[in-house]
Amino acid sequence: MPVSQQIVKPPTIHPHSHIVNRGSERNLRNTPLQNPLGSPDRPHAATVAANRKNKTPHHRCKSKKKNKKATILQKNIVTLQIMTDKRLQYILILLILPLAFIQAQKTNAQYQEYINKYRDLAIEQMMRWKIPASITLAQALLESSAGNSDLAQKGNNHFGIKCHGWTGRKTYHDDDQLRECFRAYDNVRDSYEDHSQFLARQPRYSKLFTLKITDYKSWAHQLKACGYATSNTYAQQLINIIETYRLYHYDTPNTQHTAKQHTNHNHTTQTTHTVYYNNRNYYVIAKTGDTFKTIAKEYNLSYRKIARYNERNKKDTLRQGDIIYLEKKQSKAEKKYKKTPHTVKTGESMYTIAQKYGIRLKKLYKKNKLNPKTHKLKVGDKLRLY
Repeated sequence: MPVSQQIVKPPTIHPHSHIVNRGSERNLRNTPLQNPLGSPDRPHAATVAANRKNKTPHHRCKSKKKNKKATILQKNIVTLQIMTDKRLQYILILLILPLAFIQAQKTNAQYQEYINKYRDLAIEQMMRWKIPASITLAQALLESSAGNSDLAQKGNNHFGIKCHGWTGRKTYHDDDQLRECFRAYDNVRDSYEDHSQFLARQPRYSKLFTLKITDYKSWAHQLKACGYATSNTYAQQLINIIETYRLYHYDTPNTQHTAKQHTNHNHTTQTTHTVYYNNRNYYVIAKTGDTFKTIAKEYNLSYRKIARYNERNKKDTLRQGDIIYLEKKQSKAEKKYKKTPHTVKTGESMYTIAQKYGIRLKKLYKKNKLNPKTHKLKVGDKLRLY
């Protein structure tokens, strides 16, 4: 058959495939060609382009979505763990804080109880040796743990003073070294007295007595500089105690002391009086044979001023039990008596009542609008004090 008469057969296409039979020419050029490999793992570029154009999600996008969901889930789990940990921490804090608060209250109560018990003794030492009462109390609180240390319990040693040639009773305690020798006393008063003498008689502490009695910070730093303690924070610890419990008030109950500093600290003054504290002032109780001169000499004060502070004549004879103030009295009683008037009892006078509350006599009269020349006090009368 001539070539011109040969019939050209159209290419045979499988019904379930887009692959052209072998030996056939590709036609239908407008039809996009498929991947000859026919693998779903490697789609043809045209298919991918069409998918992108039609925004058809591909299986890889699904995989990324799953990974994203897994990441979010992991983050949520971590967040939940953190929240759980925080809740546990919060619960622990709620449980621990009350215990810490109770312990702090107990510590504060112990310190305050110690201060109330021994402040008069510290003031007495200040009046005698010119050592700030705040420093004495702070040292005692720190060294004896408010009277609870072994040295304080067993040997009444409230200042941690070691033997250093001590000939009295001794006790042994582990400190910088094992079984070090410490001084022991019969009572707490002896410990306070020995502490004052220890500072006053040791030459290395002489610089302390050039400082103002109201300058507790300089006293604290100088004690550390003189070698009283080895701790680098010793001075700051004393200052913190003084400021926390306001011990500086005991150094200046009214105004700065007018007493002169002792010049001879090797001399021991024989004292027979205890100094008490009332209404921001110091006082002693007179004994038989006392005069303003003998009391003034004991505390290195002016007897004329003491007599004037007590609204008495400097030549008056003192009776046993008389209250003698060492500073000028206040114009009113303490605030706790603001709503509590005094009820006059048998044997009381306006003067004895004024002395009891540390008030100036003329102020007591004025506060109650009474005439000192004409008023007669009666048992049962109510007197305003504040």
